[in-house]
Amino acid sequence: MPTYIPIETGVPLRAVASDLIAFEWKTNGIVADFKLPDDPAHVLRISFDRQCIVRLSDEMAISTEEEDTPNEGLVPNHFAYRLEGARFSRFQSEMWKEVFGPVVHYQFVTGWGCMDVLSGGLPSFSVVERAA
Repeated sequence: MPTYIPIETGVPLRAVASDLIAFEWKTNGIVADFKLPDDPAHVLRISFDRQCIVRLSDEMAISTEEEDTPNEGLVPNHFAYRLEGARFSRFQSEMWKEVFGPVVHYQFVTGWGCMDVLSGGLPSFSVVERAA
């Protein structure tokens, strides 16, 4: 059964009003910027400094994805989670997870989409100026 463990970003964010606005692969890791609905001049930047497997999907695709059992731990309008036992993580390469692990499954949910990340690194959260 997928278990959602809410994590705090240190930034108040109404997830339903946010969206992913930029994504970039780095040599080791990723950088993703999410809209801060109450602060259009800034974004919430999430970065990982280790290898990642990433899935970006529309909220509609997530709502139709069937899991084996009901989700546990979801909090209304919450943005960031650590997941245990979700299908996305279970179906990834065992060899990759062994080489780059131990890996953790993170999920970042907005009103428009979702970003799943598998990584042996921890997410870093910061507020930065929005690119023009």
